[in-house]
Amino acid sequence: MSKPFRLALAQVNATVGDIAGNVRKVLSACDHAREAGANLVVLPEMVLPGYPPEDLLLRASFVEENLAAWREVAENARGLTVVAGFVDRDRKGRVCNAAGVAADGRVLGVYRKMHLPNYGVFDEMRYFRRGSEPMVFPVGDARVGITICEDIWVRRGPVAREAREGAKLILNISASPYHAGKWEVRRDLVAAHARRTGLPVAYCNLVGGQDELVFDGGSMVVAPGGEVIARAAMFSEDLLLCEIEGSSRGGLVAPIPPIEEEIFQALVLGTRDYLEKNRFPGAIIGLSGGIDSSLVAAVAVEALGPSRVLGVTLSSPFTSMESVEDAHALASNLGIRCLDISIGDAFAAFGRTLAEAFAGRAADTTEENLQARIRGTILMALSNKFGEIVLTTGNKSEMSVGYATLYGDMAGGFAVIKDVFKTMVYRVSRTYNERCGRDVIPARVLTKPPSAELRLDQKDSDSLPEYDLLDPILKMYVEEDKSVPVMVAAGYPEDVVRRVVTLVDRSEYKRRQAPPGVKITPRALGKDRRMPITNRSNG
Repeated sequence: MSKPFRLALAQVNATVGDIAGNVRKVLSACDHAREAGANLVVLPEMVLPGYPPEDLLLRASFVEENLAAWREVAENARGLTVVAGFVDRDRKGRVCNAAGVAADGRVLGVYRKMHLPNYGVFDEMRYFRRGSEPMVFPVGDARVGITICEDIWVRRGPVAREAREGAKLILNISASPYHAGKWEVRRDLVAAHARRTGLPVAYCNLVGGQDELVFDGGSMVVAPGGEVIARAAMFSEDLLLCEIEGSSRGGLVAPIPPIEEEIFQALVLGTRDYLEKNRFPGAIIGLSGGIDSSLVAAVAVEALGPSRVLGVTLSSPFTSMESVEDAHALASNLGIRCLDISIGDAFAAFGRTLAEAFAGRAADTTEENLQARIRGTILMALSNKFGEIVLTTGNKSEMSVGYATLYGDMAGGFAVIKDVFKTMVYRVSRTYNERCGRDVIPARVLTKPPSAELRLDQKDSDSLPEYDLLDPILKMYVEEDKSVPVMVAAGYPEDVVRRVVTLVDRSEYKRRQAPPGVKITPRALGKDRRMPITNRSNG
C-alpha cells in the first residue's frame, strides 16, 4: 500500500425491521469515524435491514424501504468512503445479500455475496440470489477488496481473485452468530486468508441479540503475517480504528475472556436485547433456590438492572426451608424484589377436584407435574398483570432429555439457559461469583445435589444419570450426531447411552413447544437441529 490510511470498523447493534433506526446508527458511526480521521468506515453485513430478516425479505415493501435507506446512507457519505450491508435487487429483480460502497454522496458500486450459507441457523438460499463477481474499489490511491461473511468460509471464494486483481486490503463484513469459542475460529480463518494472500484482512462483525441468536462483535484487523493487530470489544458496540500500511502495525490487543465469562456475557446480551427490542418492561423469574434459576436471575439483573427483575418463590409441601432461604439470599444479594407465594392451597384444591377421576390410582409423576403447572400458571398470571416477561430456567441437559414439564416450568417467554448444559451452568455460576468477589449465588446452591423438589427427598439423579456422565453423552448425540455404537466405543455404558438416546428422541414434541433462548453451543436445540417429532429412528 503506497500510503497509509485510517480504517474504521463500526460494529453496531442493528434491529431487524427498524430500518430508520438502523440508518441513524449507521450515519452516527460514519460521523464518529469521520471525526476520528478515518478514510474508510466499514459496517456489518445486512446492517440496514437487520439480520436475519427471514421472511420479511418476501415483502416487497420491506426490500424497498431498505433500498431507500441505502440511498440515504450513500447520499450522506461525505468526507470518507462507506461500506455497509443491505438487501439489493439484481437486474431481474431478484433479492441479493449485498455490500454497498459510497463516497462523496454517490454510490461507487455494489458487491453481491457469492456464497450463501444453507446449514445450521442459516437458510440464505431460501431468499437470496448468488452474486457472481468479486469487487475491488479505490480508497484514495489504495485498492480494497470486499467480501461478505460466508465468502471467506470457503477456500475458493473471492478473496484470491480480489488479491489477483490488485487489492491491497481485503474487507469482510459479517453477521456471524456466536457460539462458545467462535471468535478463535474466525481469527484462525481470517489469519489463514491474510497469510495466503500476503494482505491485511479486516473483519467487521455485527453485534447484538436477535431472537435466539447473539452476534458477538469482536471485529478485527489481521496483518499479512496472520497476527491480530486490532480487535474491537465483544458483546458491545464499538468503533475500531486502525492504521493500514505496509507493515500494518496496530496497538495492544486485549485478551479474550475465558469461556465461562464469555458465555455469561452472551446470555446477558441475548436476554437484554430480546426484552429491549420487544419492549418488555421487565422480567419475572421463579426462584427455586436451585442453581438454574439463580444463574438466570443473575443474568437478568446484569442485563436489565435489579429494579426490572422480580423473583417469585412458589413453595409446595415438598419445598425445603433451605431452598426458600437460598432463594431469598440470592434475591437480597442481587437487590431484586421477591414475592412469596405458596402453591399448597392450589395443589390441595386440584387434588380434591381430581380425586374422583383419579380414584384407585397411586400418586405418580402426574402430581409432580401438577405442581410445576400450578407454578407456571401463577407466573404467567403475574406476567399478564404486570406486562413483564417470564424467563424460564431449564438448561440444555434437561431440555434434551425432556426433564421438564410442558405448561409448567417450560411456561414463559424466553429460555435464557436452554442451550447451556448443567455442568456448564455450574462453571458459569462459579465464574460469576469470582468476578463479583463474593458469593452472590449462595455457596450452598453450588454444592447441594440438584433437585426439582416435587416429592420427598427427590434428586435429579433419581431420574437421570449424573450430569458429569449425562452431558458428554448429550454433546455427542445432540451436537455431533454420534451413533450408539460410537458412543459405547468411546467408553460410555451402553445401557446409559441407549436410555439417554431414547429420552432425547421421545422429547422432541416438548422442545418444539419451548420458548426461544440464547444459542451458546455450536448446535443448539431448535433451528440448528431440526428433527421430526414423529420419528422411529433408533439412534
